[in-house]
Amino acid sequence: MAVALHHRVDGPADAPAVVLLHGGGSRGATWDLFAPALVAAGHRVVVPDLRGHADSPRCRPYTLEHHRDDVLALLDRLELHRVTLVGHSLGGFAATLVAQEQPERIRRLVLEDPPAPPRRSAGKLSLGRLLLLSIGTADPRRRYDRLALTSAITQLRQAHSGWWDALPTITAPTLLLSGGPGSHIAPARLAEVAALIPRCDLVTVPVGHRIHSTAPEDFRRTVLNFLGEAVLDGDPAPTSPAEDAVREEQP
Repeated sequence: MAVALHHRVDGPADAPAVVLLHGGGSRGATWDLFAPALVAAGHRVVVPDLRGHADSPRCRPYTLEHHRDDVLALLDRLELHRVTLVGHSLGGFAATLVAQEQPERIRRLVLEDPPAPPRRSAGKLSLGRLLLLSIGTADPRRRYDRLALTSAITQLRQAHSGWWDALPTITAPTLLLSGGPGSHIAPARLAEVAALIPRCDLVTVPVGHRIHSTAPEDFRRTVLNFLGEAVLDGDPAPTSPAEDAVREEQP
């Protein structure tokens, strides 16, 4: 059952909406440097805290599908019928689930170093190693239910063949950002994801997992350039990524 996510909204009510989804162990405030740039570019920005994080309800259990349903319920609550989703890490995975469930609702999709679960067998990294990698990138002052993070990591280690099979159903132009070899999300796995999403640009910004925090200017330029003229005419073809990013052309 979906819960009502704590969120904030900024920007004109009639502007194209962009929803920013944070990663596990984080909170909506992680977008505080990026959200004003979106508003300045003419967007309405919606920034929720995911279930179990910051000011949103602690409502167990925490399944990946619950995150999807919470986001969809928020869109319904705000009467947002066409949106751009930007998601980092766990938020990026949740964004893919939303785009698979209701593809017609997503104008554009930006996925920042999202986890890609194995197709048919459990992941090789131990839960302890994954926790170390994830929590090591999080500010210890952030408030979240630890089970929200451990549950997500446990589920993402399991095979998700259905998720892989549904990637081609994503119809929105998609920007997939990889943090490169310094990230614990394997660039090769993200290349597989990009190859299955029909309208996807894969861009590497080699600064590790938290691109929007570690390289905020690169992230801002790359994402705003990808959004391009969407403010003016809705759904144009994707523009080229920022010149300072390393682009990998898909077949």
